[in-house]
Order: sequence, then structure tokens, then C-alpha cells
Amino acid sequence: MTSLFEGMITLQPQAIFITALIMGFSGAMMPGPVTAVLGEHALKKGFKASPLITLGHGVMELALVLLLFFGLGRYLALEAVTGGIGLVGGVVLAWMAYGMIRGGLAGTMSLNGAASQGGEASGAAGSVMAGVLATAANPYWYLWWGTVGAAYMALAQEHGLTGALAFFGGHILADFLWLSFLAVILVTGKKFITDRMYNGLLVLFGVFLAGLALYFAGGAFLYFLPL
Repeated sequence: MTSLFEGMITLQPQAIFITALIMGFSGAMMPGPVTAVLGEHALKKGFKASPLITLGHGVMELALVLLLFFGLGRYLALEAVTGGIGLVGGVVLAWMAYGMIRGGLAGTMSLNGAASQGGEASGAAGSVMAGVLATAANPYWYLWWGTVGAAYMALAQEHGLTGALAFFGGHILADFLWLSFLAVILVTGKKFITDRMYNGLLVLFGVFLAGLALYFAGGAFLYFLPL
């Protein structure tokens, strides 16, 4: 089987890791559902929300890397698949946005008590699951992996599973570093945030998610029911 990159300079796993890290920032730094969820959980639980959200996000990323490794990535770029994901993702994001907005408008959420609700274990699991849901609900995440990610994986697979894991490692490290940076900003400023301000931020994060939900679901609706 002829390689897509035959005749080109083959990157070694170390170079794949570094370039994936740099490229990963281009996606990580774009505001999206994971950013909004990180903001909510970092205010509640502090810096530890960063590795937990990243873990949830990373579970989804690893699954996609393995799918691409076994040749299923081309289906993610199909318009019908993207449209279906957008519709379902819009509903999930709307549900998450509703909970954030409702809690914020009620004014009952407190920075002092939020982290202890449900116990430490369930709180950690909740952050991981939030990372999973926020990732799974974003149709553009699938589109990126079905196009840009699939092309880079074709290059990485010149080194088999080692290349694929090098790509995944660099990519997820970029996500972790960026989310950690955002968490540090939120945590260091936390002492200046009152409960009233915290509830207001929850509403803002929720409105942001709601806007994404309408955008994703609206695009899917127009795809399935063209005017």
C-alpha cells in the first residue's frame, strides 16, 4: 500500500510529538465547550479541575486516535455524520447550559460549599465526566479529527503505534497546559470573586454554552431540512 507521505521526509516520533504539541495549541486555545466547563469546575474545585477535565477530554481524544489508527477517521468528516453529531451535541450542550444558568440565576451557588457537594470522589468523577460530555458534544471536534487529525495520523503511522501515541501525547499535553493556564488564572483570582460574582460567571458560562448549542443544533437542522 502506497503511503500518502511517500517521497517526503519522515518525521521521527520525537518530532511528531513536538509538532503535535505546537499544533495542539491551535485547537486548545479556541474557546469551546471544554473551556466553559473548565471555567465552572476550576472555580468550584481549584486547580485540580484542570487534570480532571483534561482526563475526560483525553479519553475521547485517545478513542479518536485509535479509530483513526484503524482507518475509521474518514467517516468522521462525512456531512451526515457531522450533522447528526451537531444535533445530538446541541441537545447535550443545552442541557449543560440549563444547569449552569439555573444555578447562577437562583443565586444559591457558593464557592465555599460547591467543591464539597457530593463528596470528593463523586466530585472528581463529575469533572472527568464533564470533560467527556463537553468534548463529545462538539461536532467541530469530530470534524477536526476527521480532517486535520486524520492527515497527521497518516504521517504518524509511518512509525506504527509508536508514532500514533507520540502524536496523541503531544496533542493532549497542549490541552493540559492550556487548561492549566486558564485554571491558574481563575484560581489565583478566586479570592477576589464573591458568591454574587461567581453566580454571574456561571450564568455567563451557561450563556456561552447555550449559544454553542444553538449554533451546533441550528447548523444540523439546516443540513437535514435544507430551505
